[in-house]
Amino acid sequence: MATATLSGARTVRAPRGREITCQGWIQEAALRMLHNNLDPEVAEKPDELIVYGGTGKAARSWPDFDRIVRALRELGNDETLLVQSGRAVGVVRTHEMAPRVLISNSMLVPHWANWDEFRRLEAMGLTMFGQMTAGSWIYIGTQGILQGTYETFGAAARQHFGSDLAGRIVLTAGLGGMGGAQPLAATMNGAACLCVEVDQHRIDRRLQTKYVDEATDDLDDALDRVQSAARGRRALSVALLGNAAAVLPELHKRGFKPDVLTDQTSAHDPLNGYVPHQVGYEEALHLRESDPEKYVRLSVEAMGVHVQAMLDMQKAGAVTFDYGNNIRAEAVKAGVKNAFDIKGFVPEYIRPLFCEGSGPFRWCAISGDPADIAATDKTILELFPDNQHLARWIKLAGERVAFQGLPCRICWLSYGERAKAGLAFNELVRSGRVKAPIVIGRDHLDCGSVASPNRETEGMLDGSDAIADWPMLNAMANVASGASWVSIHHGGGVGIGMSLHAGMVIVADGTDAAAERLQRVLTTDPATGIFRHVDAGYEKAKRIADGRGVKIPK
Repeated sequence: MATATLSGARTVRAPRGREITCQGWIQEAALRMLHNNLDPEVAEKPDELIVYGGTGKAARSWPDFDRIVRALRELGNDETLLVQSGRAVGVVRTHEMAPRVLISNSMLVPHWANWDEFRRLEAMGLTMFGQMTAGSWIYIGTQGILQGTYETFGAAARQHFGSDLAGRIVLTAGLGGMGGAQPLAATMNGAACLCVEVDQHRIDRRLQTKYVDEATDDLDDALDRVQSAARGRRALSVALLGNAAAVLPELHKRGFKPDVLTDQTSAHDPLNGYVPHQVGYEEALHLRESDPEKYVRLSVEAMGVHVQAMLDMQKAGAVTFDYGNNIRAEAVKAGVKNAFDIKGFVPEYIRPLFCEGSGPFRWCAISGDPADIAATDKTILELFPDNQHLARWIKLAGERVAFQGLPCRICWLSYGERAKAGLAFNELVRSGRVKAPIVIGRDHLDCGSVASPNRETEGMLDGSDAIADWPMLNAMANVASGASWVSIHHGGGVGIGMSLHAGMVIVADGTDAAAERLQRVLTTDPATGIFRHVDAGYEKAKRIADGRGVKIPK
């Protein structure tokens, strides 16, 4: 549903309830999730079709959005819509078990895969940046990254501090669509968290949705609050209005040492994401438009200062890791040759989970009724009664996570668990215990769906960091297995030229056909992660494959 305001701007919200305007529930689910990506509660700049991550868009333009919506409403149950970088370009006759939508975003021939060429083509109206779940219509607001951030901070706590982060201080920056999860994930693990953010609007948004507890524009005040909380072993998050490239060096100069240090500014995009500290915020926004080359130069310099401060704090004893925004690579350009002394979060904390075929399993109640998510939460707890870490997350999420747009949930499930959950959700729909179908998807940051040498595939055991066959195979396998819609993207998370990745969505509509598709897709999808890690030589992945019957040619 899209409405115009008096100013001419659109307000987009997903339809709710049992009535549909498409020819089938799969098409209706795609339509609702596309709309949900642009809900003002969800998207960072909905008027510009930007969902999150700098310039990650849901559609190329408003006429293209309208064209996609019309195509979805007309799409038959034996047809597939093709979407090229946010534009509906054709419909092909397929069959009922085929995906209803196939999406490709931001793809460039490798020789031309750089930001300058991408921006030139974007300005001509030929492409768009799809980020990860923006252009694949399965973004669920900040909760989407929250659970992964919760897992990462939890793994860091277990590895370095015994159990949780109570009494510890986490220092980070960035409160955008991805980074906004950090303060809540930190407090869920018991920490006192100081998060630096340059944009007051983002701070206000995180306060409203309770992802951050308090805010200040005074550094001394911020330090007093987090240090007092840490001494009392109280979980507390404080947003500080400021620029990380200025604040972190000042903190180091004062001798402040956090226990945990990371960053989630939009450093993957030095023009439209990161904000340099050499000029004031408003002046920087003006410079971004008036002199983009100078802006990028200042951004890269600022990232060098920012990362150097992180290195200095790491040397002083802070547990420091990169959170996948490509800031280290930009710092190398600025002359910080040892930027990669800061290790990435995937090799440090997440890869053992990837070896299990574990990753972000997310779902959405397209009825719009929060009670449907409560029913799925109950089902997850019943399916996996021995997983106390999962139970803690589901309980905390139910208590502390504010829904944005359609009510959604996420948790990390492994090979075997995903299919079990999907089939159980299908039964909830079949029995009428939820009021409409459940849409199941995931982040592109998953065990077998991405090649990103500075993030998910950093430091692979066999040196295969940049091998990009894996996400392409993942996408093709999901198409063959009957996913509801499948996407391939370029550049998400770390920027153009730095990653290739794939996404899939499957709809549980309560039918026998859906059960068949769910079993296939939710088994195939994580299996590609186990294949990838077995092939790279990870012993844990080999044990999982042998123990769970994952078929690998000998």
